[in-house]
Amino acid sequence: VGEYKGLYYHDNTLVSGSLEALIHHLVPSMDYYPDRTYIFTFLLSSRLFIHPYELMSKVCHLCMEQQRLSDPQLAPKILQLLQEWTETFSYDFRDERMMRSLKELTQRLSSGDELYRKVVHQMIQVLIRKLTTLSQYEEALVKINATATDRLTVLKAKPQAIQRDMLSICNDPFTMAQQLTHIELERLSNIEPEEFIQAFEKKDLLDNDKSCFSDQKKASSLEAYVQWFNRLSFLVATEICMPVKKKQRARVMEFFIDVARECFNIGNFNSLMAIISGMNMSPVSRLKKTWSKVKTDKFDILEHQMDPSGNFYNYRTALRGATQRSRTANSTREKIVIPFFSLLIKDIYFLNEGCSNRMQNGHVNFEKFWEMAKRVSEFMVWKKVECPFEKDRKILQYLLTVPVFSEDSMYNPSYTPPPPPPQ
Repeated sequence: VGEYKGLYYHDNTLVSGSLEALIHHLVPSMDYYPDRTYIFTFLLSSRLFIHPYELMSKVCHLCMEQQRLSDPQLAPKILQLLQEWTETFSYDFRDERMMRSLKELTQRLSSGDELYRKVVHQMIQVLIRKLTTLSQYEEALVKINATATDRLTVLKAKPQAIQRDMLSICNDPFTMAQQLTHIELERLSNIEPEEFIQAFEKKDLLDNDKSCFSDQKKASSLEAYVQWFNRLSFLVATEICMPVKKKQRARVMEFFIDVARECFNIGNFNSLMAIISGMNMSPVSRLKKTWSKVKTDKFDILEHQMDPSGNFYNYRTALRGATQRSRTANSTREKIVIPFFSLLIKDIYFLNEGCSNRMQNGHVNFEKFWEMAKRVSEFMVWKKVECPFEKDRKILQYLLTVPVFSEDSMYNPSYTPPPPPPQ
């Protein structure tokens, strides 16, 4: 173990340091620029100890202090650091104070140089575009959820106006798996790395009792993605329980088994797991006579793939295979990796719970954060994949807004929802 400027190393890897020393390590100097992995790891984990705005203020202060801004050799390095920050942790800049600090700092950087001015202008434009896209996405989600709620209310008020079923919208499992992949990739692409930390942030008692996120607008994309998984599970169960005739129910079951298999082939493990969950819900699993009409061997294979035993050993093996395929892929199709998302969150959560954020001497336990950042940066690669399949608006609209029922409602085979309460 070696020490250098308040940072401790083991086998040339940074393992711990004081928060101040780690902040210094982030700021470029004449002969030093921080490693990209360090920038990502520190910006990701530092928010457990210090609000991004405070961090930005400290970085600005360090730059001013050493007159780094006017130095023609240093200015481009500082600009590069800011570019990496705005590109990877864009949501930090929803905080107006962050945006103000960024504009002040970049103004000083570019004051005497036309080229820098162009680069700064472009960086801020890209950031604003990204934040606008996020707001539009959040608004679209609100609309979709409102439509789904309205449709359910209408159905409850007029049970006889029975809804259309999925097979009348699309009876091709391959097309359905592709449309599910569209939804998955759109929702994945809007999740930013800091949301993983926000999801299970704990107050760091050493740095006062105030949560670092208390006055920060939380990005809700991660939550929306978890809700989508639940919706899809309930949708699958709803579609299976809705038909009155066993033969039709069996057809729907077989359709979903085929959709799940296509999802597996695509690398869409999240939809696959949601379908399996839906088919294992008690209103579905109790339909013994219907199951007896279904060829279940394909379903058994898929269940085996997603079997939780051995800490999801089979799934993790399949995920490694898909990740390998993705790295060497020639086509966008082969690049798709959509992980079983709840398990990814669980892994990161246990990694967080299993080690403390601080060493006994009060230093930041950086070894833990390298590991955490490794998991999150793998996800960052997956979320960037563009969906190669053609969109089918009608199917997407159906998947996102068709009414789905609670488990209790599904026990009623004729599927008549309870009458509305008297006004």
